[in-house]
Amino acid sequence: MTDDRILLAHGGGGRLSRQLVEGHIVPRFGAGPLGGLPDAARLPVGAAALVFTTDSFVVSPRQFPGGDIGELAVYGTVNDLAVAGGVPRWLSLALICEEGLALAELDTVLDSVAKAARRCGVGIATGDTKVVPRGQCDGLYVNTAGVGEALPGFDLGPARLCPGDVVIASGDLGDHGMAVMAARAGLDPGVGLRSDAGPVHELVLAIRDLAAEVRFMRDPTRGGAAATLNEMLGERRDVGIRLGERDLPFSAGARAMAEVLGVDLLHVASEGRILLVCSPAAASEVLARWRRRPEGSGARPIGTVTSDQGRVVLETAIGGRRLVDQPQGELLPRIC
Repeated sequence: MTDDRILLAHGGGGRLSRQLVEGHIVPRFGAGPLGGLPDAARLPVGAAALVFTTDSFVVSPRQFPGGDIGELAVYGTVNDLAVAGGVPRWLSLALICEEGLALAELDTVLDSVAKAARRCGVGIATGDTKVVPRGQCDGLYVNTAGVGEALPGFDLGPARLCPGDVVIASGDLGDHGMAVMAARAGLDPGVGLRSDAGPVHELVLAIRDLAAEVRFMRDPTRGGAAATLNEMLGERRDVGIRLGERDLPFSAGARAMAEVLGVDLLHVASEGRILLVCSPAAASEVLARWRRRPEGSGARPIGTVTSDQGRVVLETAIGGRRLVDQPQGELLPRIC
């Protein structure tokens, strides 16, 4: 290992990813909208505000149970806008194609982009296409940017967490990462494992009038729930998060694949889920509204904010406790 080169682990969404961004990128541009490293920046435009995000998709394989790179690009960008408290409106679409890519596959991906964009009510406003020589980009990479309207009332960030707040997951966690890994390895868990890739913006719209009671929202992508839960705390050391192992929502297929591969599902990405922190007074209403929608039918409380430790702690099913730390490396490369 070397400390003067980029490692695969720098792209994993865990500790090394954060060190790369905070140590090498943010200092060169100033905090500004980058402060707090949100999924999308909130930008003032006159009396209103926009939310703006960008993302790149290099998933391997490009097709997987439950989706493909085209759908993933749209949903991933839409979701980043949504969990920043925005209504997605427009996307850009940039394609980096490798010489030799079959036009039939490109057409399939573009059809997926169009279908997903229609589902989310967003327009493809601009784009770009580049072709690189054979062997330089593994077939197809996709870059997107998204613009949306900022919803009033949302003030999200670690500073707003209070002891007693409730942590809610909108559904089963880790299905996306496990579905991609199963497809890559040619494994069939035999229990219908599919990616959870899908949009979450309707879940945010369903609770827009509860915005003042919502402390934090994020979709647990790279680094999974473990990374996101630690990001909820930020640099605070006066609050922590306590999880209950029996409360964590994992599908039978994801559990089966995790056992085969020896992976902790808390470190595995989802691409159609929200982790949210809200006041105890609003928790039951958030759950009720989400459960009325298909994408939130599996919503459940998974933990609470505590007044000690500054750590994420999991209470195990047998009565013990263990720390849930930031992922250290890249356990599951190329899942988004």
